[in-house]
Amino acid sequence: MSVTNSPPQLQRELGVFGATLMGLGSIVGTGVFVSVGIAAGIAGPAVILAVAIGAIVATCNGLNSAQLAANHAVSGGTYEYGYKYLIPAFGFTAGWMFLIAKTASAATAALGFAGYLLNIVGLSAVWVVPIALFAVVIMTLIVLSGIRRSHVANTVIVLVTLLSLGFFILICLPRIAEVGLDNLTPFFTSSPGEILHASALMFVAYTGYGRIATMGEEARSPRQTIPKAMIVCLTLTMLLYITVATVGIGAVGVDVLSDSVGQTKAAPLEVAARSVGGSGAALVLAIGAVTAMLGVLLNLILGLSRVLLAMGRRSDAPRFLARLNRQQTAPHWAVIVVGGAIALLVLLGNVKTTWSFSAFSVLIYYAITNLASLRLNASERLYPVWVGWVGLASCLFLAFWVESVIWQVGLGLIAAGLIWHKIRRAVS
Repeated sequence: MSVTNSPPQLQRELGVFGATLMGLGSIVGTGVFVSVGIAAGIAGPAVILAVAIGAIVATCNGLNSAQLAANHAVSGGTYEYGYKYLIPAFGFTAGWMFLIAKTASAATAALGFAGYLLNIVGLSAVWVVPIALFAVVIMTLIVLSGIRRSHVANTVIVLVTLLSLGFFILICLPRIAEVGLDNLTPFFTSSPGEILHASALMFVAYTGYGRIATMGEEARSPRQTIPKAMIVCLTLTMLLYITVATVGIGAVGVDVLSDSVGQTKAAPLEVAARSVGGSGAALVLAIGAVTAMLGVLLNLILGLSRVLLAMGRRSDAPRFLARLNRQQTAPHWAVIVVGGAIALLVLLGNVKTTWSFSAFSVLIYYAITNLASLRLNASERLYPVWVGWVGLASCLFLAFWVESVIWQVGLGLIAAGLIWHKIRRAVS
């Protein structure tokens, strides 16, 4: 009789439609409501080109993530791929960077949700932290209930967000017809370096597609489901982002979008909607922003808990984090720890987590993804090998176009994590 020591596996409940919606819920979130304004302030009208460059880089990364997940369909994403196809140090670095960047992003999404909600109902800003904590608790409970209920909640969130963005596009078209191309010309008002900087920031707005790969263990027929969902998700997102950026700048100009980023109770698209359609239009966009941030929070808790689950299985994190609930639908301890970590950051009330740091972190994460994809053999490969090389080169290139202090801090955190990893392996 054979004996296996393999850990319990999560149930496979996601098809192409469900996986695509999970990806959209992760991508079409805070990024589209905020990053377009940030990048527009750097690149001017050429932010539209930056959106396209970010999409090309994301597509290469998405295809490589898809073929890795199709061949190694377990929770953990690039953390697992680094271990399987590269060396443990690469795997640990991927998991470490993912946890740092995305925990902060989740806390920012929770605080952003609270801020927009208070703006809608007209309450004082003193309620921001309590409401953000409440959102973290609710989303954590939903994730604890398993992927099926998480999928239902995500579907509702995505539909509301997409409807609000569709509304934004429609109300901007008449204004564009009035002003013509005035707000889009001259197109190049920034240097090539500023466009690349904006491209790195816009790349962050696409990176939620990785959530599809991190949940590979929960996808039915992952070799078919994950690549299809990844391609559909990225195609839809690219078209949406380019359209939103074009109509937004065309309707109100770069200055309106970029100047609104620093306001605590407004997003660039909400300000643009108010300028074009008044307070009623701004309310629709605010509701879309609220649901978008809830979607980000929900999907980040899902993704972070799956990476922590994988790290617990390898003892890179405490082993109890690898335990599943009785129904084997959620890594309950990992979910609880992730929710607690996000809540602690929420208590700081710090909403200044920069897109630049997120950009550097995820670009390094996906550089490791692309490097791992180059190790696939011919029978495992779904796409040409050049896709992996383009993805790797573009990630490493864009990572160091953010501010120098950002990538210096990032490299310091990588070094600190590797020191811990080496010590843990030495004493285990």
